[in-house]
Amino acid sequence: MPVKPVVKILVILFLFLSPIIILRHLSTHCQFGIFIFYLFNVLALFFIFNKRYNEVFSLRYKIDKNKENINILTEEIDRHRKSNAAWLARKERYNRFKKIIENINQDLDMDSVSDKLVLMAFSLLANNKGACLLYLVDPHTQKLYLFKTKKEDESLIIKAKGGDIFDIWVMRHSTPLHVEDIKNDFRFDVDKLVFQDKRPIASLISSPFITSHGFLGVLRVDSPETYAFSQDDLRFLMTICDLGAVAIETSELFRKMQDLAIHDGLTSLYSKGYFLDRLKEEFRHSLRLNVPLTLFMIDIDFFKNYNDKFGHTAGDAVLKLLSRNMEQFLKVYNPIISRFGGEEFCVILPDMNKKKGLDLAEKLCKYIEKQKIHLRRQEASITVSIGVAGFPGDASAEDELVAVADKAMYQAKQTGRNKACCA
Repeated sequence: MPVKPVVKILVILFLFLSPIIILRHLSTHCQFGIFIFYLFNVLALFFIFNKRYNEVFSLRYKIDKNKENINILTEEIDRHRKSNAAWLARKERYNRFKKIIENINQDLDMDSVSDKLVLMAFSLLANNKGACLLYLVDPHTQKLYLFKTKKEDESLIIKAKGGDIFDIWVMRHSTPLHVEDIKNDFRFDVDKLVFQDKRPIASLISSPFITSHGFLGVLRVDSPETYAFSQDDLRFLMTICDLGAVAIETSELFRKMQDLAIHDGLTSLYSKGYFLDRLKEEFRHSLRLNVPLTLFMIDIDFFKNYNDKFGHTAGDAVLKLLSRNMEQFLKVYNPIISRFGGEEFCVILPDMNKKKGLDLAEKLCKYIEKQKIHLRRQEASITVSIGVAGFPGDASAEDELVAVADKAMYQAKQTGRNKACCA
């Protein structure tokens, strides 16, 4: 205890106790006066101490109130700090998203666009945990098929190649899906999920790719942990899918344009321009590696008669049937088949010598003749004349090889048709 307060207490005790000793030697009248004096002083001290007590109590109350306000302000500051950190994280996420989308919009390749979408969702939403799956819709079967994946554990096998119960649900309802805990979601049968895919899945978010032209697919992010995703994550995934759907549709249209540019619209065989480019490549390949190359020039015998007798639609049917027959018969030889013009076709057979090519051409003539076609309820057959040319024996350049095969084809026509000839 400090010295000064002790001295004060001792002085006060002396002042109060010393008169009591003196009172024994004074008269009654004096004793009463002193009693009144002391009573007044005691009351004065009581009020002084009471006031001091109230002041102390008031100060303690203010201190406690200030501490409470400090705690409230501290919590509010922490909340604002966390909110600011979350906002900065979202800002960073959307900045990265903006850069990737700008990159995607400049890309017209379907594989590249899909890879970027899956990587973006996997890194920005799943923090590279769990798995991200991209399903597209097969235009012929209208069913989902697994197109791209990104997994934390690359050794995991995705068994549900056509989508599981969650993907089918998103496709049927055309709406996003958020499952915080699959075991407690009454909409889905967990036992059925285990049967479809044994991967550890506890929570997921999923959103459809939808454009004005229809349903394109599903982008899904799942995690082996429950409550791994928030509603904000789902909204972000929906944004990815909204913009990604446009990119996928654009990529698909570009692919179709490229496909139309190199394929004949009627037969679906390669166009003449693309075929000549491939012939240059294959010829240089054969020249560089000193391997053989065979070229067929094919013409339909009496094609004009089909058009005159059955109409031009019959001629189209003949061209389509012949195209399918050639693809079917030659598919084991990795051919490059083109509609060269009108009723003429060209075939490149890499790594095949001229002698083997001539034998194959004769078998092709017989195979085509056996395939029947019905035109206006009449059964008919198709025959072709084939000219065969080979590298290195017949030509030293690709255009010369085409000329030799064309000459051999006319020789087959002049010597009876429905046969193969070589120069």
